[in-house]
Amino acid sequence: MNLKFIIGGIIIIAVIIFGALSFIESNVEYVGFEKAKTAHKKVQVKGVWMRERNSAFDANTGIFSFSMKDDDGIIQSVQYKGAKPNNFELAEMIVVKGKYDDDNFMASEILTKCPSKYEARSATNESGK
Repeated sequence: MNLKFIIGGIIIIAVIIFGALSFIESNVEYVGFEKAKTAHKKVQVKGVWMRERNSAFDANTGIFSFSMKDDDGIIQSVQYKGAKPNNFELAEMIVVKGKYDDDNFMASEILTKCPSKYEARSATNESGK
């Protein structure tokens, strides 16, 4: 066989494997904190920030900690290696991606869903009809 075909085949197989692994890594399922404890893999948990509980950023460790209640009503402390997102206080809903380390949920990402500036305008338009 020609060496070019062998090298080309190896490159194509490597690209397919890389794409499959990237897809598997990005395909993270939504669960509650209870199921996240037993998942032993990266998951997404949707919920709300418990404003009445303490939240803090530790400058020595670079960890932001806060409490969150998932859709099942379970309240869990979440730790995130990084600063608090800019729009965290405005968030109606929070999604944390990560996994458990002992009894702590260690988030690798925090996604916030904030109220849209267009929601008030569209509600006004609908009620004015």
